[in-house]
Amino acid sequence: MEALQLPATLDALGPIRDYVSEASKKAGLERKAAYNLKLAIDEIATNVILHGYEEAGLSGEIKISFEMNDEKIVLVLEDRGKPYDSRRHEDPSEADLELPLEERAIGGLGIFLALKGVDGFDYQSENGNNRNVFSMNRPN
Repeated sequence: MEALQLPATLDALGPIRDYVSEASKKAGLERKAAYNLKLAIDEIATNVILHGYEEAGLSGEIKISFEMNDEKIVLVLEDRGKPYDSRRHEDPSEADLELPLEERAIGGLGIFLALKGVDGFDYQSENGNNRNVFSMNRPN
């Protein structure tokens, strides 16, 4: 599967979701794993577009690529927007998670849920290139 490169706008999210769905099918991921992977990539891609580009006053592209071996599927989301390492995002407290939805603080839950649903996540930023690396174990 060839990499997909698109302008970093919210219009890119649909094609990115389709790319993740196709990659998940090629890897033979179970439905729940494919959903979790799509959710994680959608959340991070949305944050890259909104915060890394739009709020930072930048424009550019976002790229997604796919690799697979016998054990796992790896998708890499690359951009040149404002760097942000989602691993450093503070998880909501247990008390926050137990509050009714209308009483919770806005924001932050998406990253928490997204990264909990994938088997592996890494972030790299070097020379203006940001890479969010997602991995899921393939079924045996």
